[in-house]
Amino acid sequence: MTGWTARVWADRDHYELVRARAEPGEGRFEVPGFPPEPVEFEIAMRGEEIRIGRRGVPDDDPSASSAEDHRPGIDLTGPPRDPGVSHLHAVLLAVGPDRWVVLDAGSTNGTSVNYAAERLEPGTAVPLGTGDSIHVGAWTTITVERR
Repeated sequence: MTGWTARVWADRDHYELVRARAEPGEGRFEVPGFPPEPVEFEIAMRGEEIRIGRRGVPDDDPSASSAEDHRPGIDLTGPPRDPGVSHLHAVLLAVGPDRWVVLDAGSTNGTSVNYAAERLEPGTAVPLGTGDSIHVGAWTTITVERR
């Protein structure tokens, strides 16, 4: 049986692109001694939906009762805490028996795929292939792979 995995890692190339693309006056994500500490983990992609983000209750969601209501499948809470990751940043959706798409969930800092300059339009599904990289926050990259 074929399965998919997601490898999450601190990506210096993504970090440098985020810094270079910042508009004058826009907040920059300064990270002393990149990466702030070694970050890398892998998860099996199972189910129909995997949320990407940070634990906790977003300020703009008064209906949420607790942080447990917002526990993402790919938890980027840290440490280290990537300052550019939203509580609900992006979502991976299974499409059929062996395909995945990614959607930006209306995150503050956007989501991109494979170092593209353009951020994904919130809510628009983008198909993923093995080896594709999803970039969120200031330095976080999630590389998906079919095994």
